[in-house]
Amino acid sequence: MAGVQDAYFQMPPITRAYATGCFLTTLACQLEIVSPLQLYFNFDLIFYELEVWRLITNFLYFGNFSIDFVFHMFFLVRYCRMLEEGSFRGRGADFMYMLILAVFVISLIGPFVNVYFLGSSLTFMLVYIWGRRNPAVGMNFLGLFVFNADSLPYVLLGLSLLLNHNIIADVIGIAVGHVYYFLEDVYPKPVSLGGLGGPRLLRAPAFLEALFAAPAEDADFIPPPVHERPGGFAWGEGRNLGADDGEGRHHEQ
Repeated sequence: MAGVQDAYFQMPPITRAYATGCFLTTLACQLEIVSPLQLYFNFDLIFYELEVWRLITNFLYFGNFSIDFVFHMFFLVRYCRMLEEGSFRGRGADFMYMLILAVFVISLIGPFVNVYFLGSSLTFMLVYIWGRRNPAVGMNFLGLFVFNADSLPYVLLGLSLLLNHNIIADVIGIAVGHVYYFLEDVYPKPVSLGGLGGPRLLRAPAFLEALFAAPAEDADFIPPPVHERPGGFAWGEGRNLGADDGEGRHHEQ
């Protein structure tokens, strides 16, 4: 139990807050305090009935406690943490701004393709961005074959296809992640380094910079080991409405 507690408090703040929200939301559904029908994204209920919590809660529910939930949380915590402690280290405002933009764009897309619980898309986006920023990191899939980190989203997507799972949420995550990666990592990069030499468009607003002002650097900080090689599994599928189942590079202008 002490090991779980230590691991929890070692998470960086944004990752810890998101993981805590997911756990508490799942616990509330498991205990039937709330129903998944009160959490999913519904445009009419949000904007006409002012059930504005749905803007957030649909990203917090991955289904009731199960092996599937554990796998989702593993990927969420792992790659959210590796980004926050890696390429976004000391840039909490930029990390939060990325999540806000992702939530906004994914929320615009999801209802048009009948995906109403969008946490899987956000998780897949995090995996995609981490992979693109760490393309040379070696990984393996269940010990069967090895590949580089930038191929991880497609390996997981292919596995979902093989198992005949809904991949719409996965594709949304890849698409949104690719747009963010292009605008943040490719477009502002100097032409001499393979970029387009444009201005940085996704700089965090001043109020977020003030809110996430970086504390003094911890001399004892040890970054997460990027050489670890997590495997994959079928995940990221959209939730049926009402179902119980529910780093590397940084460019500054």
